[in-house]
Amino acid sequence: MPRIDPPQDFDPDAPPVNPMPPVVVALALAIFAIELVFQAGNAGLIGGPEATGWRVSALEKYGFYEPLFDWMVTNGVFRWDYAMRFVTYPFVHGNFTHMIFALVFILALGKMVGEIFSPLAVLAVFFAASIMGALAYGLAWDTRVMLFGAMPAAYGFIGAYSFLIWTRLATTGGNRMQAFGLIFFLMGLQLAWGLIFGSNGDWVADLAGFGTGFGLSFVVSPGGWQRIVGHLRQR
Repeated sequence: MPRIDPPQDFDPDAPPVNPMPPVVVALALAIFAIELVFQAGNAGLIGGPEATGWRVSALEKYGFYEPLFDWMVTNGVFRWDYAMRFVTYPFVHGNFTHMIFALVFILALGKMVGEIFSPLAVLAVFFAASIMGALAYGLAWDTRVMLFGAMPAAYGFIGAYSFLIWTRLATTGGNRMQAFGLIFFLMGLQLAWGLIFGSNGDWVADLAGFGTGFGLSFVVSPGGWQRIVGHLRQR
């Protein structure tokens, strides 16, 4: 049989799967570890009888609660224990399924974004989407329904990924609206779910997270700030 040589750029030591960006792994591990503690507590493996209430206590302490945000705005008073909820709520989930659903998006979209963005840019998208998601939720609704879970941050990664697709289509002359196919699909699912089972309004936080991830990418993507400055100088 004739010998078939490998391609010239073939690397025999390359991993079969591209490694996950470490910053995305760190975020995912933090989310998973917290849920693992809750699961172990509920199973009676750690913490004793009090452990069954750890999740509820964490939600009450770290979830975003609109009345507390409204109190700060109304009184013009900043309280760290209230404000920190803008960045702590993504790490606490209602149940294991809720956590897994968010984690799938973070790992899948975070991998694609993290392969191009710097680690600091990935963190900026994650936390900025979380903050703006909670802010939009707090401004849109007068509600006592707490906001928790990493979905607004995950939607931030969806926004950043959509930016990458949008940029690629812009350079190739493609239809840039195709970049928003994923968010249109997910928002459609949320609308259908809300019509059938009802909604607590958290779609506002998700949509704000998406917009934040997309918009912030103009600045934090590789060469993004230079492109903005160059565009302004041309004007």
